[in-house]
Amino acid sequence: MTFLDERAKAAPAGERPRAGGPIALIRPGQWPKNFLVVPLPLLGAAWEWDMAGRVLVAMIAFVLASSLVYVVNDMADVERDRRHPVKRNRPLASGRVSMRTAVALGLGLAGLLAPLLVLLGPGGAWPVLLYLVVNAAYSWRLKHLPLLDVFIVATGFVLRLLGGYEASGRPVAEWLVLTVLTLCLVLILGKRRHELGVSGTGHRPALVGYSAHFLDLMLVMCSALTMVGYLLYLRTESGYGTGALLTAPCALFALFRYLQIVVVRSEGGNPVRTLLRDRVMMTNSSIWGALLVVFQIA
Repeated sequence: MTFLDERAKAAPAGERPRAGGPIALIRPGQWPKNFLVVPLPLLGAAWEWDMAGRVLVAMIAFVLASSLVYVVNDMADVERDRRHPVKRNRPLASGRVSMRTAVALGLGLAGLLAPLLVLLGPGGAWPVLLYLVVNAAYSWRLKHLPLLDVFIVATGFVLRLLGGYEASGRPVAEWLVLTVLTLCLVLILGKRRHELGVSGTGHRPALVGYSAHFLDLMLVMCSALTMVGYLLYLRTESGYGTGALLTAPCALFALFRYLQIVVVRSEGGNPVRTLLRDRVMMTNSSIWGALLVVFQIA
């Protein structure tokens, strides 16, 4: 019996392993990252059902790959998570899921992922495989290195985007790649700022290389680059036409709102929740999406 098995047995009833533990371990709340990023190559494109089907397979592959990464990360960080005021409630750190169950879950995810990679072929599989390699290096060492840690996480989103392009067969829109990279840096830096204020540098060693002021400077720089990249993408690569530039206020408002949440309200610890549950952000996104549909039809 492992230490975690004994811990789970000795824990109070409310903390013992339960059916929801393994589900929480793969973090379905983070899956929207894949649903939002992988299909981006379809924006403004005259796509067909077979193209959409290949992109769907790529999405599922990244869902499984990211879930596998979450399991491995939690296994590697179990002791550190126990010292965090929020992350100590994660399934492994709290003892709700045993290490043995986590290993079995990881192997199961890998088994489900393998046939999808075969289905995608070498061209579609390499972004997923590189994503796994990069995140393995992140879990092993790179997450402890300031600046490199945020770039590695942002690279994972760029690989999702490239996976979508490979699956769709469309040429890569370079300005969209820059936009996704810098936008993800904004979200990750906002998360680091929140972590620095909530738990200090004890839980995440890389935080010793940051300060609130330094993070604010990087947030401003990356936000500006995100707007520039988005405007250039609309103007040169999107296929929407020049009228889509009228969506720029929506993009700018979204950035301002996120910075307000991070800097003024001292939130932003979960960027996915912020983007999908903040009513102001959701209203703006709905208007933004409707405008893009109108410009695509026009």
